[in-house]
Amino acid sequence: MSVFVAVDSVDKVFNLSDGEQYVALKGIDLEIKQGEFVSFIGHSGCGKSTLLNMIAGLSLPSEGIVTLEGQRIKEPGPDRMVVFQNYSLLPWRTVRENIALAVNTVMQGRPQSERRSVVQEHINLVGLSPAADKYPAMLSGGMKQRVAIARALAIRPKLLLLDEPFGALDALTRGNLQEQLMRICEENNVTAIMVTHDVDEAVLLSDRIVMLTNGPGANIGRILEVDIPRPRQRMKVVEHPSYYSLRSEIIYFLNQQKRIKKLRSRKVTATARHGLEKVNLDIGFVPLTACAPVAIAQEKGFFTKHGLDEVNLVRETSWRGIVDGMHGGYLDAAQMPAGMPLWLALGGDEKPPLPMVTALTMTRNGNAITLAQHFAEEGIDSLQGFKNYLLRTREKTHTLGVVHDSSMHNLLLRYWLAAGGIDPDIDVSLQTIPPAQMLVDLKADTIDGYCVGEPWNLRAASEGAGFTVCTDRDIWNGHPGKVLGVREDWAAQYPNTHIALVKALLDAGRYCADPANEAEIKHILTRREYVGTPEEYIMLGIPKQAADQPSSTQPRYAHHMFFGDGMNRPSRTEHLWMMTQLARWGHTPFPRNWLEILERLCQVGVFSTAARELGLLEMKYTRGYIELFDNTRFEAEDPIAYLNGLAIKRNFSVAEVVTETRLAPPVAA
Repeated sequence: MSVFVAVDSVDKVFNLSDGEQYVALKGIDLEIKQGEFVSFIGHSGCGKSTLLNMIAGLSLPSEGIVTLEGQRIKEPGPDRMVVFQNYSLLPWRTVRENIALAVNTVMQGRPQSERRSVVQEHINLVGLSPAADKYPAMLSGGMKQRVAIARALAIRPKLLLLDEPFGALDALTRGNLQEQLMRICEENNVTAIMVTHDVDEAVLLSDRIVMLTNGPGANIGRILEVDIPRPRQRMKVVEHPSYYSLRSEIIYFLNQQKRIKKLRSRKVTATARHGLEKVNLDIGFVPLTACAPVAIAQEKGFFTKHGLDEVNLVRETSWRGIVDGMHGGYLDAAQMPAGMPLWLALGGDEKPPLPMVTALTMTRNGNAITLAQHFAEEGIDSLQGFKNYLLRTREKTHTLGVVHDSSMHNLLLRYWLAAGGIDPDIDVSLQTIPPAQMLVDLKADTIDGYCVGEPWNLRAASEGAGFTVCTDRDIWNGHPGKVLGVREDWAAQYPNTHIALVKALLDAGRYCADPANEAEIKHILTRREYVGTPEEYIMLGIPKQAADQPSSTQPRYAHHMFFGDGMNRPSRTEHLWMMTQLARWGHTPFPRNWLEILERLCQVGVFSTAARELGLLEMKYTRGYIELFDNTRFEAEDPIAYLNGLAIKRNFSVAEVVTETRLAPPVAA
């Protein structure tokens, strides 16, 4: 289909009474095809109605153009009809007369009999024949809105524009009208654009959902394709496999925008103190046992000890929130999966490369692979057993959960499967799921297993939902789990603050590694602002006895390592291995300039300075090869040869990755 409506580089600026200007929309680009139903959704003040009004011709862009069928929209016209929330009916005219007024105005040259026929046709279309000669005061809210829709459709507009048309209606009336609107649009191939605050309404009605960011300067944050086939029934659409994932995407976006607004409202100018360029930091984390160093640095005063007086911990429900915080610049630093800084620097998620720095490995190990309980009941307790099961059940789809493409959970699970002759993209389906959601999905039997950090493996075993078939210690003992990540421009702008942050977290890691502190740390992590799970599910070091496992092999518990010789120092060899695995599975290209990327990413000098200033002069580090459970060695000399030698992989690309350092604004004291 050709482009029907085009919004090209549109800005909208309003002049205020005090002489200032308010930028409502900035850089809006959108194309809509004929017959599409598109919804605009976002928080109040994001410019949804402003954008709709510019398409209607009720307002003009400050910059850019809006076109309908290639013709620039300069004013309102009968080819576009708007349905407002407040009905806009003339109270002294009946239903028939309200509709006829629009029809007679637009179809003046048509015979009167034809115009009467058009009016009656659209009265019938919205089911208002019994009320055709009643006045608006005699109608319910839903009936009034049906009159407004009938009036809009009766003039045969090319484009139907709906500004929260069902917002004031009760749930039953709203549901009935939504189904009528869908039927009318489908039967008449109507192109429609709707402004809504209702997530379920957007999923039900739309072909695409345009999500707008916060104002001022709002833009399109994401466009979501709704792959639910038509015709749709309101009570049946929830059964489609995509429904809840689409709904979750929108809710995540809206919640993230709310969080951004809250963070920005409290964001103050960088405060310099104690010789540090900035002491007020927003640090992101995800509620896992591995967040212990972040929680302890806050609770035991290590941030304050090293001059960071105003640290705000931002609890994200998924790693995606951390990614958005880095791209949006509203997080100063974050606990990250080990591969995430590299993934961002290489342009993961099809976004422009975001130069990142990691100067601290915060944890090692702590992850495991859990399978649903029914596998244990069938005697499947090994990689080979799982492979044999997949061969026997090829007709079924087997879904395993991972937390993020860049995480060691994803990379280790894929490596484990591939080492056993299982293609992780063909023989199983890997699905990205927030950590806390995995156990819920396992219990609901919507996934067959997952790879995640604790406490979610231990909880699955303790609650009888699953069992640990393999820990990360069995795949690669001592692998990096979580790292500290900051943007490269941030590290360049706040070098002393960066070192202080590494010192605080290194001190906290040392505290977490002391068995004498275990009870206190577990108690802190149980609090709602951190992990928020019962204390019996939180294990820090090697437990006195592993949780009961149905497996005869009794795999080891996935305990965390927080501090020790060579444990916290960032390793370029380890990140190079991650680089090969990201390329292996098509997540990112393999960079031809990989040496440059690694030198900029792994800030060993920052770590060394922090360790020296803490008096940690004996922290040893041994450079060498990496050996995983299948006895394959990874040498750093020729990573491309290593990639080519892997039996199961995707067609990877090799490309120069341009990661220019972004210029940060000057520091304000």
